[in-house]
Amino acid sequence: MAHDLILFDLDGTLTDPVEGIERSINFALVEHDFPPLTLGRVAEFIGPPLDQTFRVITGITDAEQIGRFVAKYRERYADVGYAENVLYPGVREALSTLRANGAAMAVCTSKRVDFAEQILELFDLRRFFQFVNGGEVGVHKWQQIEGLRSDARVSDASVMIGDRAVDLVAARRNSLHSGGVLWGYGSYTELTDERPHYLFRSPSEWLELVG
Repeated sequence: MAHDLILFDLDGTLTDPVEGIERSINFALVEHDFPPLTLGRVAEFIGPPLDQTFRVITGITDAEQIGRFVAKYRERYADVGYAENVLYPGVREALSTLRANGAAMAVCTSKRVDFAEQILELFDLRRFFQFVNGGEVGVHKWQQIEGLRSDARVSDASVMIGDRAVDLVAARRNSLHSGGVLWGYGSYTELTDERPHYLFRSPSEWLELVG
């Protein structure tokens, strides 16, 4: 098999999170007397860590203040936001076929691990993955994968699949292979600029990874 592990991003790769993220970001903004964002604007913030997102939106740099925005976001997200995800067509079928062909799979997401686990269970996807690695405030995706490398959970033969440049950069910085998906929130240009080893137009094309 070409890869010892297929590492998937979650938001924009396995599920479409835009509704829950939009409503939870706007809940946090309004609670702190900021105007809500439009749907089109929210989409650009799907992928990066929450603290980074709120810094860009509000212009605030103080970590304690940003922490309050993140806490409000998570308050709503934990209640209903996670359940507003939508599973992309073909994902479950592709994951099932990959597993039937012996592929080892895991998830690496900037989302907090308990939220990621809830979403995967919601769509009956958790059973496909060996582990789920989630992010924390102030931790970049490349640092998450660096930690996985230190724990010998990924290697040079592993591949990271995601919809944003941050996923591909994280893979490259840790000497992993990379693959971009074209149905998420990163543009074709954003992905191809990072020169991924693979570019997927549908989940069924993930089967290329097992020959």
